[in-house]
Amino acid sequence: MLKKLLNRKEEPTQTANAPIVSIVVIVYSMVEQARKTLRSLYSDYQLDVSDQHYEVIVVENESEHCLDQAFLQDLPGNFRYFLRRNAESSPAAAINFGAEQARGDHICTMIDGARMLTPGVVRQLIRGHKLSPRAVVTVPGYHLGNDLQQNSVNEGYCVEYERELLDSIVWPGDGYKLFDIACFSGSCAPGFFLPNSESNCISLSRALWQELDGFDERFNFSGGGLINLDFYKRACECPETLHVIALGEGTFHQFHGGVTTGGQAASKREAYIDASKRQYRQLRGHEFESPVTAPVYLGELPVNVLRFIQRSADVALNHLSPAPAALKACEG
Repeated sequence: MLKKLLNRKEEPTQTANAPIVSIVVIVYSMVEQARKTLRSLYSDYQLDVSDQHYEVIVVENESEHCLDQAFLQDLPGNFRYFLRRNAESSPAAAINFGAEQARGDHICTMIDGARMLTPGVVRQLIRGHKLSPRAVVTVPGYHLGNDLQQNSVNEGYCVEYERELLDSIVWPGDGYKLFDIACFSGSCAPGFFLPNSESNCISLSRALWQELDGFDERFNFSGGGLINLDFYKRACECPETLHVIALGEGTFHQFHGGVTTGGQAASKREAYIDASKRQYRQLRGHEFESPVTAPVYLGELPVNVLRFIQRSADVALNHLSPAPAALKACEG
């Protein structure tokens, strides 16, 4: 299959005045976090790319806390901003709206505007699309802090502590130091070598986006429920797609009071997750399962990511290795 896909490859090209990739970032009531996310998409932070290679489409659903005009006026020329008033509680329509504005031949979605990026993300998206016209390029996800934020919030993790963490690595001086103050997100907890349930940076061709018909707006829960997992699964499992993982890059979730990481009571969080799973079953007719892919791993490996590679290998080996003979005998 891989040989067949690679034989079909067509390198992404830029038409006149059009970017190679359009990155759609969804923002809702997360001013401080969105500012950092967007800063991590500036071309003076992203490596080996220029403003002409990509555009960033910021779609903000109106809230009491929107990005201020002074910040918006200072955005680079390859950024465009759209404010959606009286928007739906689900981000689905906002994502599809952003994709409709895209001028690039490839569309990258970031459903959560509170996720900072490492400096090689845009470069790897472009490289990944050179492998196949049906490449689905994804970036692994992390949480800032040494534990999942829905857990660490009970130990005092908060916005102020997160600021101190970022100050400790002098961000944005070296964006790869984000790995030093982070852990795998829950959806990426199995590591690089076992199936993950989602990515918060998913890039694919415009043609493949249209084939998938974008995000399914029937996922109408606040925050989207399992909508991003659904899109990731549908993209990865679409026939003849090539899953490309930017191994040495990451998106890093900032604490902002989200529907599953913001410090709500455990019972409320579990109720939301249960309802989201139930909606998925109603829409798809079965339980959600992570897509099983045979990914191509792409990119340079900064030293900061090596501990995550080691952990991923340990988890995969533990999962895949047969039980020792003595244990099998006992089980028999």
